Amino acid sequence: MQSFLEEIIHKTWQKYDSLEGLVFILPSIRAGTFLKHTIAKTSEKPIFLPEIYSIEGFIEKVSGLNLVKPVQQLFELYGAYQKTSYPNKDDFLTFSKWGRTLLQDINEIDRYVIDAKELFSSLSSIQQLNHWSLDTGKTQIMKEHLKFWDGLHELYNLFNSALLEKGLGHQGLLYRTAYLCLDEYIDAIGSQTHIFIGFNALNTAESQIIQKILSATKSEIYWDLDSYFLEDSMHDASHFIRYHLRKWPYFQKNSPKGIGSNYNSKKKIQIIGAPKNVAQAKYVGRILRELHETDLKGLKNTAVILSDETLLNPLLNSIPKEIERVNITMGYPLQKTSVASLFLQLLNLNIRKTQKGWYYQDILDLLSHPYVQKALEHHLDDPAISLPEEIKKKNWIYLDSDKMASILDTRKTIISYSFSDKAASPKGFVKSCLHIIELLKDNLQDSNDLLSLEYLYRFYNLFNQISELLAKYDFIKDLKSLQGLYQDLLSVENLDFKGEPLEGLQVMGMLESRNLDFENVIITSVNEGILPSGKSNNSFIPFDLKLYHGLPTYKEKDAVYTYHFYRLLQRAKQIFILYNTEPDVLEGGERSRLIAQLLTDEHKKGDILKKTATPLVIAPSKKVNAIEKDENLLNLIRDHAGRGFSPTSLSNYIRNPLDFYKRNLLGIDDRAEVEETVAVNTFGTIIHDTLEQIYAPCIGQYLSKEYLRSALLDVESSVRLNFANSYPGSDINTGKNLIAFNVMVRYINNFINLEIEQLKHHQVKIVALETKLEAQLDIVETGFPIVLKGKIDRIDEVDGTTRIIDYKTGTVSPSQVEIINWDELIEDYKYSKAFQLLCYTLLYQQKKPLNSFQAGIISFKNLGAGLLQFAVKDTRNSRKKEREITEKTMEAFTVQLKKLVMEICNPDVPFTEKEV
Repeated sequence: MQSFLEEIIHKTWQKYDSLEGLVFILPSIRAGTFLKHTIAKTSEKPIFLPEIYSIEGFIEKVSGLNLVKPVQQLFELYGAYQKTSYPNKDDFLTFSKWGRTLLQDINEIDRYVIDAKELFSSLSSIQQLNHWSLDTGKTQIMKEHLKFWDGLHELYNLFNSALLEKGLGHQGLLYRTAYLCLDEYIDAIGSQTHIFIGFNALNTAESQIIQKILSATKSEIYWDLDSYFLEDSMHDASHFIRYHLRKWPYFQKNSPKGIGSNYNSKKKIQIIGAPKNVAQAKYVGRILRELHETDLKGLKNTAVILSDETLLNPLLNSIPKEIERVNITMGYPLQKTSVASLFLQLLNLNIRKTQKGWYYQDILDLLSHPYVQKALEHHLDDPAISLPEEIKKKNWIYLDSDKMASILDTRKTIISYSFSDKAASPKGFVKSCLHIIELLKDNLQDSNDLLSLEYLYRFYNLFNQISELLAKYDFIKDLKSLQGLYQDLLSVENLDFKGEPLEGLQVMGMLESRNLDFENVIITSVNEGILPSGKSNNSFIPFDLKLYHGLPTYKEKDAVYTYHFYRLLQRAKQIFILYNTEPDVLEGGERSRLIAQLLTDEHKKGDILKKTATPLVIAPSKKVNAIEKDENLLNLIRDHAGRGFSPTSLSNYIRNPLDFYKRNLLGIDDRAEVEETVAVNTFGTIIHDTLEQIYAPCIGQYLSKEYLRSALLDVESSVRLNFANSYPGSDINTGKNLIAFNVMVRYINNFINLEIEQLKHHQVKIVALETKLEAQLDIVETGFPIVLKGKIDRIDEVDGTTRIIDYKTGTVSPSQVEIINWDELIEDYKYSKAFQLLCYTLLYQQKKPLNSFQAGIISFKNLGAGLLQFAVKDTRNSRKKEREITEKTMEAFTVQLKKLVMEICNPDVPFTEKEV
């Protein structure tokens, strides 16, 4: 296969004795690199290279201006905005949100050499029409809105003038200036030949500049297009070139050059559907492995084109290890490195700082960052290591400077710079970041982490760049604005991969493939919204106004993508087109129209093979986790039995034996966390403690309505006291804690009022509160003593009947305390509430034997149901319920309890996981 660039150089060698006096202009720098290689490869003797420019580089040379970086453009635009006649000016942060859109529009206006005054006047008139009404009066907001549109031309002029005074320009200004001073350039070059190679869509400035050079000098232009598309008047791949051939006076006398006839040659085209991005990347890896096994040139003529550049990371992890030479042109986005997230966390930490101090979660996030962890590993005596535990232990939601000082020492560390009060200003923050980079550098040099050092070096340059901008411009006055600037700079910075640009597998974006040809082409993400990119309206200029002034719309953009897609197919022999079969908003839409167009092409039907790739999914065999009871585990069980089984621990076993093993035998509890809002268990503790405090004076006495009415007056203060004891450092005056506090007060008030109503018909005597009981169980089969222990919330007598009462702050239904089949009591966790009530009854019975009891639950979320009493019934729908707990009831329960404990203690029965 002869590539397009090889064809052009071959023709150029035939026409010119020497290339040294020629000027080559190409669409991209990368195409220029390949052109140099082609010239070197075809030259029979040492020569001086001709001048080779990308179109942007050529325009910059002609204009005599230096291209200003995008971020500095925004600063210069804001400087111009400050000089406008707008009455109420936005701050930099607010301005930046619409300033970027305006920059794009200004760039387009100048690249297409539009009369800016006329366009902005039309734009203002459109806005006037949008606000037209029969009511002649306008509100102040409407007036300011219209004033904004009226002032855009003034802002445009001030912005461009400020740049020109400094010898600078945005890309559009470079194009307009080059167009205006082209005559001077042509006079300076004389008859020097320019060769334009591989262009397609041209803006007005490019088109006029190229036409003028072609007419004024003996220059040439070569189009990279196949005659198959050129002859099709409806095909978008030739949309722009057909327009140029039709409209340019140059082609009235000259025939187009560079037109090939390669597309109709025999090709192998595979169209492959794969679910999601990762599956596409994995399938590309499979294709590359197969090509590597058959390609003796080592994939030198193979390119992977990433339509969606977010596929770069999964692709890098999918390239087979045996492929040693890979050249990646697009660079790795700096914002995807872990260092980027470190400084973003630092910004968020200080932006979210309030008068109360730093938010604990931001602190914990920072301390858990990999680079902070690495730094702390080098200083094991740093007190910051214990900071997370201190925060959780003391339940600190906000940490002020005094709290931080009580933990940290005076050493200059990453943590001390992170929590410096000086970091509150943009300049102070940048200075702290540079200090942190220096400290991290020392740590990474010790561990010889070269990749991380490279990341760090780029961030060192980035923060120095920010420091220069802060020194030059005084627009950034707060950390929120600094955050916007930081993210802007990150979005345009890439880490370049080191590789040989002319060797091995080529991985690139669609635009980087211009003028380059490969025998094997793999194109990913050929979905609507990606290829082509579809409609986007990030502009102040309406669609109709763009059409009127000849500015590009989404239609032209679609034609550009169509050209690039088919241009890649022209000379390729093997083509793999992948698309996502499971489209969504983030990963593009349905299969691209380009695939549909290809499938309907009569000339290519015999070349195309359609596939759908699905990952091989092997369903894992269902494995039941089980812990065999060895001697060590049996010793743990004996120790636990000796200390005492609690109703809760036994309920854990019923729910899931592995929970009992982990929590009750090994002592693995839930990880300690900071309670921003009162947790469920803390909520219950406060309710229990408050009720104990209210009813404690009545132990051994009958309740009176008078006492309970007086107690109602103290409920709020009692809840507040217990709230402070159980939830230290909390603020119950705002937010969810205030709601929780009021709910607790309401629960207790409702309960006491319920008790007052009960006293109208019954006598209630408080026997005991929060009573801890312990009893030896008679289970000789285990060979060691078994203890049952528990704490009963309340024991009382109602008209002489003893009741065992358990408080629950959650919802409990009657069906959970009414049993039908005794075996279900230790098999179904649904009856855990009934099981616990019987355990408490057994404990109390052994202390004070009685013929009968009643037991029940007070559910504070279901207070209207009153006491939910334990009961035994014959069938699920039976209305006949036995609520008295007699000796017969306890005998039946003891059988089940013994059965459960013996199962726990049986060495031959493993702890087997249950599905919860």
